[in-house]
Amino acid sequence: MAKNYDYDIVIVGGGPAGLSAGWSAAKKGAKVAILERDEAIGQSVRTSGVTWIKEARSFGIPPEYYNPIKNYAFYSPNNMILKKSKEPEVAVLDVRKTYQFLAYEAAGAGAEIFLRTSVTDAITLDGKLAGVKATSLKEDLTFHSKVVIDASGFYSVVGKAMGLASQWRRFGAGAEYEAYVEKIDPQTWYLMVGQKYSPAGYAWVFPLGGNKVRIGVGVGKPESQADATQRLLELLEKRPKPLDELGRIVPVEFHYGLIPNEGLRPSTVDDNLVLVGDSAGQANPLVLEGIRYAIEFGRKAGEVAASAVNSGDTSRKYLRPYEDSMRKAIGSKIASAIKVQYRWLGLSDEEWDKEIGIIDDLSAEEFLDFVKAEFGLANMIKLAASHPKLAIRQLFGLIKDNAVLQKEN
Repeated sequence: MAKNYDYDIVIVGGGPAGLSAGWSAAKKGAKVAILERDEAIGQSVRTSGVTWIKEARSFGIPPEYYNPIKNYAFYSPNNMILKKSKEPEVAVLDVRKTYQFLAYEAAGAGAEIFLRTSVTDAITLDGKLAGVKATSLKEDLTFHSKVVIDASGFYSVVGKAMGLASQWRRFGAGAEYEAYVEKIDPQTWYLMVGQKYSPAGYAWVFPLGGNKVRIGVGVGKPESQADATQRLLELLEKRPKPLDELGRIVPVEFHYGLIPNEGLRPSTVDDNLVLVGDSAGQANPLVLEGIRYAIEFGRKAGEVAASAVNSGDTSRKYLRPYEDSMRKAIGSKIASAIKVQYRWLGLSDEEWDKEIGIIDDLSAEEFLDFVKAEFGLANMIKLAASHPKLAIRQLFGLIKDNAVLQKEN
């Protein structure tokens, strides 16, 4: 016999999106349960942990939880550029500490966290979502709720069960080692592009401070059938630049993850249901990062869901403010970033060598806006005016599209 629970809001997934949703919903007085399948929050690291210091500060993430980056090296097979900003702008997070920080914030606000709890199906009543079924230590559990927030990541467990989400067709597969290295500049990240490093993707070295780094490879699917883990092992064996400058490399921890690469879901809300984080497609495809989106829109999802519960109406109509505000904030930016990424996926090594030269014309601030997917119309017009080369216009090719997208939003 299943053990039964009743909550206002059940959140599936204890990553940054789910924990942030739990925090904001509980702060508004909702009775909240967060269901996490692993034995500990942050146990399985599936991300390289790159985000931006401005956002990290705004979320209250303690500075000792991330390594600041101010220099940005970009390698192609036969070219290399180095951009330097005056102050650190990028953060490489200690992912486990960051997730647990968010968990304690959510718990402090009143949310309850269930570990080792795997959601197996949705519960419906008169055709509408009414909670989820789960298992924990071979025990069947039933969680009844007024709203379910699906923050289950790439697999969108509840969204799929309710027909709101389908399997992602385009995505990135990433494999990385957290490792000790003999030599590293802790303030410089390294991105590497071209077949030498990864087919239909890129490789990276992200410093965590001291002699600790993350070395990884991302492969775009379905463009390439290459195995990200195998490509990572080959990189460590062949050690092309800049890996040849790291000295001894001693892997300590392996990470593997999938990240959606199609843009936002056509819909992220339904009656009694909200999708957030990777489940909703809230990811920047240029550097495969989505933690800042997960936290920001996780908070928004929890806030809107709690307001709907308090109003007594959790239908799609009362959950739509979450989707509307999210699309207005990042819809056109992600769509534009995907267009750039699609173009990048088709470049040969020779074309990448030229592309690096084009990017070298950008200032550090322009370069960071670019990889951050800050494709606001004003940014793009300013960029085109500052860099009138035809190649620059071809590189972005987004100004008119962005204008249309922003008007639509």
